[in-house]
Amino acid sequence: MTILVTGGAGFIGSNFVIDWLAASDEPVVNLDKLTYAGNVHNLAPLAGDPRHIFVQGDIGDAGLVGALLAQHQPCAVLNFAAESHVDRSILGPGEFIQTNVVGTFHLLEQVRDYWAALDALAKAAFRLLHVSTDEVYGSLSASDPAFTETHRYEPNSLYSASKAASDHLVRAYHHTYGLPVLTTNCSNNYGPLHFPEKLIPLMIVNAQAGKPLPVYGDGQQIRDWLYVKDHCSAIRAVLAAGRLGETYNIGGWNEKPNLEIVHTVCDLLDELKPRADRQSYRSQISYVTDRPGHDRRYAIDARKIEQELGWKPAETFQTGIRKTVQWYLDHPDWVAQVQSGAYRDWVAMQYGQA
Repeated sequence: MTILVTGGAGFIGSNFVIDWLAASDEPVVNLDKLTYAGNVHNLAPLAGDPRHIFVQGDIGDAGLVGALLAQHQPCAVLNFAAESHVDRSILGPGEFIQTNVVGTFHLLEQVRDYWAALDALAKAAFRLLHVSTDEVYGSLSASDPAFTETHRYEPNSLYSASKAASDHLVRAYHHTYGLPVLTTNCSNNYGPLHFPEKLIPLMIVNAQAGKPLPVYGDGQQIRDWLYVKDHCSAIRAVLAAGRLGETYNIGGWNEKPNLEIVHTVCDLLDELKPRADRQSYRSQISYVTDRPGHDRRYAIDARKIEQELGWKPAETFQTGIRKTVQWYLDHPDWVAQVQSGAYRDWVAMQYGQA
């Protein structure tokens, strides 16, 4: 029984593929376009593993997707493929519409054709799981209850609007054609293999390089934080037993303001890899102009997945962030490899000379 994973060389996708093959003998066909955040080096632990078949390509390439489905006959398709960085969506929304909306449409069309042609037993067992974000729900005030699966969609960024559109397409294919879909909406992930333009890895990498630690605005934007390995286990649970057509929110029960996250990273680095001058890494914090339309708070109510499927995160934020910081300290070669000239130019443009 083979599964097809799209976006499987990105941060969450590569963690999922590695964890899947550690726990299962079911082969994985891994389709990834290898844009700036897709990195074959993320998949180094699978080198030489015949259960892992990597294909470079775009989910919007209908011919390629159709051929892969026909050749490998997967029992499930898991769609991680997405442009996912809000800052980049502000500067260039076109790529987000093309990948997240148009690409998802083409993927759905190919999966629908494949599924419709399966025999009755395989058709009943087949699943398409679409991985999405809590950002589709919009922004919360400090006193608002956390997002539930029935919360109204109110996306505020170009990124979240494109993901909301893809979610709606997945829902429509289920209700119109009966396609057996599942959707997950997760909170902010962190952990190994995270591309170092996102908050936590950027802080770790810049701190060690002696660079400023850029914090948007007052740093009081609140997010729920989910360790990526917990996210992967939740997706496996939804794939195995989720109810068709349903959405499951996946969160870590860790609401924290960004500035607290930065302080925690600095304090762990002070402990694990102190500066030569013995000053705290907190001294490198630099406040920068807030990004346009920055949502103030996200929060996930993850009771549905716990009550229906028995899933809850294994890591607290304290255990997960320590593992994350230690992973980056232990993998300087990976960090150096992903920090290409294009990456450095982008960070300089976004944060000044940070």
